[in-house]
Amino acid sequence: MDIKIPENLNADLVMRRSSYGFLRDRQHGTESYVRRLGGGFYPRFHVYIKNGIISLHLDQKQASYKGSHAHSGEYDGETVQREIMRIQEVMVGLQSQPVEPKKEEKTGFFGGLFGK
Repeated sequence: MDIKIPENLNADLVMRRSSYGFLRDRQHGTESYVRRLGGGFYPRFHVYIKNGIISLHLDQKQASYKGSHAHSGEYDGETVQREIMRIQEVMVGLQSQPVEPKKEEKTGFFGGLFGK
């Protein structure tokens, strides 16, 4: 299932705010994001981003045999739809936040140690 990221949002920020972790597969040379649904590696939501489009699917388990890229993945369905809606809510929240540069107060050495 695919979602378009608005041009004014950073894809990495959207994914991190949506509780996804970055995953670099050195063996295949791919970069993606994952969000686990339990304590193990699977099941997990798996996201690829290309040209501002989030492609999301649900990996149920690891590839069944060596050398295979095939896995038990869901690309549609109620669980995937709910996750898409959750990510869209995160994007709406990010768009509604005013972006102001952070002003840093100079506190000096002791102010940094003991508070203002």
